[in-house]
Amino acid sequence: MDFERHQNLHTIIMLRDVIRKWWRMELSFADRTGTVLEWQKGEIVSPPNDFCRLSLFSKEGLRRCSQSVRVLHEKFKSSKKLRRCQFHDCHLGFTVVGAPLYINGEYEGMIYVEGFSRERLNERDGEALKLKIRELNSGGTDLDRAVERIPLMAQAEVDKLTDLLEFAVNEIANYEAEMTKKDETIQSLSSELKDRYKFENIVGKSGPMLEVFRLLEKVCNSDSTVLVNGESGTGKELVARAIHYNGPRKDKPFVVQNCSAFNDNLLESALFGHVKGSFTGALRDKKGLFEVADGGTFFLDEVGDMSPALQVKLLRVLQEGTFLPVGGTQVREVNVRVIAATHKDLADLVKKTQFREDLYYRINVIRIQVPPLRERRDDLAILIDHFLKKHHREGQRARGLAGDATAILQAYAWPGNIRELENEIERLLVLGSDLEIIPGELISSRIRDAVGPGGASILPTARATGKLNEAVEILEREMIQQGLARTRNNKSRLARELGISRSNLILKIARYGLEKPGQVGEEEGEEASA
Repeated sequence: MDFERHQNLHTIIMLRDVIRKWWRMELSFADRTGTVLEWQKGEIVSPPNDFCRLSLFSKEGLRRCSQSVRVLHEKFKSSKKLRRCQFHDCHLGFTVVGAPLYINGEYEGMIYVEGFSRERLNERDGEALKLKIRELNSGGTDLDRAVERIPLMAQAEVDKLTDLLEFAVNEIANYEAEMTKKDETIQSLSSELKDRYKFENIVGKSGPMLEVFRLLEKVCNSDSTVLVNGESGTGKELVARAIHYNGPRKDKPFVVQNCSAFNDNLLESALFGHVKGSFTGALRDKKGLFEVADGGTFFLDEVGDMSPALQVKLLRVLQEGTFLPVGGTQVREVNVRVIAATHKDLADLVKKTQFREDLYYRINVIRIQVPPLRERRDDLAILIDHFLKKHHREGQRARGLAGDATAILQAYAWPGNIRELENEIERLLVLGSDLEIIPGELISSRIRDAVGPGGASILPTARATGKLNEAVEILEREMIQQGLARTRNNKSRLARELGISRSNLILKIARYGLEKPGQVGEEEGEEASA
């Protein structure tokens, strides 16, 4: 039981102040063995009762005081029925009153107050008390005055004190119950996080995504630095979290920082921390995110935007596991796995001397390329279904998309990738909440305009029949036919634009009968002339 945190509870701090102010006494804790924690650590607060002070500051007196407290403790320990305050007279004849602390039905110790008398001492009792204290500690000089200063508490005051002690143990018990509940919630959320970032919960079954999954399986259990490449909105952070939560560091922190979010000074302070007074506004020492992530994983997003000066510091952390806080003189060590991500071509930045070559090779140990949505169109249907379920709210009637709506979404290039698709689906659910099937006319105009003239009306036949496979085939044939005309039959170029392989495109051209006899594409013509 962590009694240290109990003493720092606002209720206990106030209670201690009240007891000092009203009765000039100290509130103390004893654990489940009857040990007074402050006394064990040698942190003895000088009590206002001079006799208690003289006793506590002698070896034999401290032993007897501890034994007096333990007698009261044994009363509580021997019977769970004793849940109210109990009293005991210490070896000097002063009263010790304590309240038992029960956590989850188990006795964990007590809080108590000692060193007061419930009735005024007569002359004979005073002389006997002075004799006892001289045997324990000969340092007491003005014992007559000490007798006059003994805290005296009437029964009405004792009743107030016992009420406060019983209130305090109830507050501590309630606090522990809340902490237990919070720990259980954290444990549950942690379990949910681990499940959420399992590979099978990353939506995708297309060829490019299966390649990503195969690579993730090999990467997770290593400590190697990983570079995640991909366009904005493709899910690079989701991949990084999957690596962390499926690896040996899953119970340690996962920390995220976007390197393009701050200027150089703020980013350096965020990453490495700073010491008090290192710059204007640095009013106290501050831990950097590398220290926060110690033992876990640090995901550095958009690392390509980091300045050359910070690249040097990052390289040092990666190579040596050490860094220097802003304004600091003492090197600090961390054990952090770094996963970097960028949408930029770092190799090209290295050629332009905008990114350090040594840092590039240090973070490019294992590279994962997250494909854009246009290159994994086979996943579009299950992604749409996933986001329809994710953003469906109580009271919404919408169960799915009409054929024309699905066809438009299938035809769109999705420059914003998964993020853009999710936002569009959420928007459609809001606008079409009173409809069971959401029509294509509710799709954003920018998407309809990008797909083709007339937006949602580009597929009249498909919309009339309402069959999804027919709509997709019609749209696919039209896109390929228009693309062949636009690219002058350059199949390689058109395949790149459509996000499919050249061999797959040739199969689709043959399927739809779009190849004209004797027609030679631009790239074939170039090869023949060569």
